[in-house]
Amino acid sequence: MSFIFFGPSSDQAKAQVAHALEHVRDTSNFNWTFIFCLAVVFYVYWTEIKNKNYDAIVAGIALYSVHWLYEITNAIICTASGAPLWCVSPESTTFILLIGVSWELSMMFSMAGIISYKMLGDDPDKILFQKGKFRVTMRLAGALGMALLFALIESFLAGTKNGSFIWVYKWWGVLPVFITTYVPFFLASNFVPKWKPKTKKIFLFSIVGLNILLLAILIPLGVI
Repeated sequence: MSFIFFGPSSDQAKAQVAHALEHVRDTSNFNWTFIFCLAVVFYVYWTEIKNKNYDAIVAGIALYSVHWLYEITNAIICTASGAPLWCVSPESTTFILLIGVSWELSMMFSMAGIISYKMLGDDPDKILFQKGKFRVTMRLAGALGMALLFALIESFLAGTKNGSFIWVYKWWGVLPVFITTYVPFFLASNFVPKWKPKTKKIFLFSIVGLNILLLAILIPLGVI
């Protein structure tokens, strides 16, 4: 077991990306775990709907929407530069959706926002630290904590022998992933639910609509 803290920027990593590109939306590895993952996600969301935990649902959709915008951007970067910031290997998944996201990974992210929000407890706005106007609430601390955890897990995945997760650029690693990717993910899941109803709707409909539009245009064009 090993952790990688930055991409190797090696010919091997670039070859792994080229291999993965050949398997994007290819069904060669498809198996029934695809359906099981989908069933778990349905169960989680319908349980929250039944219990009227609408803020948790908003948290889940908020993170998942941001996740998809990042994945689309990563795929565009791959097309434009020849290599993405991150990549998944066909050996580690049943189905690659875009160059940087597998089906299993995407289903996990669809629930990550709900998990993060529920971990905030009954008083998510509780102040943990304050000095002058600067304050750290449970929402902020929870977002930073989950972001750090996910960055470290990604570091482990990048170090797996089968290349479950591939970092190509030598400047891309745990710290950039933590700051630029996972912090925004979990800020969305922890803070969007507390926004005013109109603001929440504008945010969610805008980002979901943008994702759908980009996928509908870029996939047929062969860009991603």
